[in-house]
Amino acid sequence: MAAPQQVSQLDDVQQLARLAAAMTDLRTQVAQRIVGQREVVDGVMIALLGGGHALLVGVPGLAKTLLVQTVAEALDLSFSRVQFTPDLMPGDITGTEIVEEDPATGRRLFRFVHGPVFANVVLADEINRTPPKTQAALLQAMQEHQVTAAGKTFQLPDPFFVLATQNPIEQEGTYPLPEAQLDRFMLELRVGYPSRDEEEMIVEQTTGAVRATVQPVLDAETMRALQALVRRVPVSKGLIRAAVKLVRMTRPTDAEAPAIVRQYVEWGAGPRASQYLVLGAKARAALDGRPMADLDDVRAVATSVLRHRVVTNFSAEAADRGSQDLVEELLAGRAWEATS
Repeated sequence: MAAPQQVSQLDDVQQLARLAAAMTDLRTQVAQRIVGQREVVDGVMIALLGGGHALLVGVPGLAKTLLVQTVAEALDLSFSRVQFTPDLMPGDITGTEIVEEDPATGRRLFRFVHGPVFANVVLADEINRTPPKTQAALLQAMQEHQVTAAGKTFQLPDPFFVLATQNPIEQEGTYPLPEAQLDRFMLELRVGYPSRDEEEMIVEQTTGAVRATVQPVLDAETMRALQALVRRVPVSKGLIRAAVKLVRMTRPTDAEAPAIVRQYVEWGAGPRASQYLVLGAKARAALDGRPMADLDDVRAVATSVLRHRVVTNFSAEAADRGSQDLVEELLAGRAWEATS
C-alpha cells in the first residue's frame, strides 16, 4: 500500500498533539461520572470528531443518557434532551409557529419558535418509541443540519450532533427505525454490562452524598477546528480502496460479495458507510495524536459503522446469524485488505 504524504505542516502536527491531550482531558472528565465503557466513550468522540451522529444501544440502567449529558457538559456545548414517546409530534422536535399580536398595531403575526433540535448536542432518548412520522422530523436535521418549517429553512447550530439511545429488548410500544434513518448514524455503539469491579464502583459512587462535577474542556469553536483538522488527516489510496471494498463486500449483488453475504444478506451498506469508515479511521488516528490513519483504524471502527447498515434475510434469522456476526466474519477474512 503506497503511503501518502503525511501531515507535514508543523501547525497541524502541533494541533494533533493538542487534540490528543484534549481528548485525554475529556475522558478524564467523563470518568468522573461514567465508570468503564471506554470503547463507548471513544466511539462517541470518534463520531463527534468525524461530524457524525451516534446511536447508543443497550438495556436500561447502563447510563447511556448520563453519558451523553456528561459529554455535552465536558464539551461546553448547548444541550437538549427529547424524550421520545408514542404521542410525540414532529413539531415537538423541530418547533412550531405561534400567533403573536403586535400591541402597537393590533396586527397578528406568525412567529416560529425553535424546538429542542436547535442545540449543539441533541439527545434523542429512546428514539424507537415514537412513530415513523415523528422519527422523520430528524432526517433533514441529521443530514443537512437544517430545519424547514412553514416554507422557511432554518440553520441549526454548528457543530450539531444527534446522540440517540435505544433499548434492544423492549418491543412493547416501539417502532423500529427505518433504514434511511439508521444510515444517517455514523456509528452504532453497543453499551454492555459493567464488570464486577466496575459495578461495585458504580454503586459506591451513586449511593453517596457527593455528586461528581464535570469541568468543560472544549467549546464549540474549538470543536469545529478539531473537526476540520480530522478531515486534513491524510489516508492512502490503498486505505480508501480497502474501505470501499469492505463495504461492497456486504452487498449480495456485488461481484466481490463472499458466499456468506449472498446467503444471509438482503441489503448491504451504501456509499455513506465507505465515507464513515474513512472518517472514523481519521478520527481514531487523531484521537491518538497520529498524523496518518491506517488499516488498523478502519478495522477498529468497521463493526460500529456497518452492523446497523447490513440487513439480513430470513435464512440468517433461521441460522441465528446477525449482521454483527457477518461483519466480524468479513473482517476476520481479511480479503478486503487486498486491494491490488
